[in-house]
Amino acid sequence: MQIFDRMVTDDYEQVVVCQDKASGLKGIIAIHDTTLGPALGGTRMWNYHSEEEAFTDVLRLAKGMTYKNAAAGLSLGGGKAVIIGDPRHDKKEELFRAFGRFIEGLNGRYITAEDVGTSSKDMDVIFEETNYVTGITDESGKSGDPSPMTALGVYHGMKAAANEAFGTSDLLGKTVAVQGVGSVSYPLCQHLYEEGASLVVTDIHEDAVQRAVRDFNAVKVAPDEIYEVDCDIFCPCALGGIIKNDTIKKLKAKVIAGSANNQLHTNEDGDLLFQKGIIYAPDYIINAGGVIQIEVELTGGNKEKVQEKVKNIYNTVQNVFAISKRDKIPTYKAADTLAEERLEKLKNSRRQFLREEQHILRKISR
Repeated sequence: MQIFDRMVTDDYEQVVVCQDKASGLKGIIAIHDTTLGPALGGTRMWNYHSEEEAFTDVLRLAKGMTYKNAAAGLSLGGGKAVIIGDPRHDKKEELFRAFGRFIEGLNGRYITAEDVGTSSKDMDVIFEETNYVTGITDESGKSGDPSPMTALGVYHGMKAAANEAFGTSDLLGKTVAVQGVGSVSYPLCQHLYEEGASLVVTDIHEDAVQRAVRDFNAVKVAPDEIYEVDCDIFCPCALGGIIKNDTIKKLKAKVIAGSANNQLHTNEDGDLLFQKGIIYAPDYIINAGGVIQIEVELTGGNKEKVQEKVKNIYNTVQNVFAISKRDKIPTYKAADTLAEERLEKLKNSRRQFLREEQHILRKISR
């Protein structure tokens, strides 16, 4: 991978490579765009097969955060971080503290939070070294794990997509195939179960599958069988890049709506969904509940305000569908249009942005 070529192509501002020999830290922080405010994006810990795979992932995720935050109407830019390692075996205090010092060195340009493979407890350790972290535990005086709000947003976004496909947002009796039963999709499954949806689940971790089977009467299938499930809604909640030509051929669902980031393997796959008439709720629109919670935390607000803003994801998804119909374009392009229009409007407002940035950073430092 030619890092600078990739940065120029998608106009990334900064990439920081983090290494600490004593703790074994190998991490990357990517800041894509700070037009709207300091870059916000979680820290993912994953056992990547190669350094190139890690760089590819963090760059895609950082750009996705720019668009997610812009489309959600937040005063935050986009960034992301990854730590190379097995989250079940390689976590240790000194590693996260070392990583926190790298974040502190960016002086507020990047604000982190939990993501795949990290938790609120990990954020607590990072908090020992920097104030530029959110999603720490409730005992710390902040909002804690953003996963339940992400799940709530996906739930309401899924209802909007169901309304588009089936003429009703009611999920009673609908079959939802859920790929991955982690910190976001478990509470999502609870919402779906309580509304009367039938669940088919898979995960690479058997204990996660068994929990869903036990708690939600879900049917389990092997990971490679989830695409072929006879269902109404396919809900990808694991890693990205899984919606591609060979998996689209297997899908029986009329709707794709889930929490995973970067679900489309390529833009051409989004075009194919559009051609086949499969309703796709773009990932960074539907999974914005967590970042909405974080912004409310940073700027002041309570749980009721968070829930009110998160439920509005239903309307944002509807707006995306409206743009798609208006411009006769796939929904992934319609979502980009929504985000890019907001970014363009505010690109000439840097002076106001700087005042807003200072306001946000003062909130964090308290």
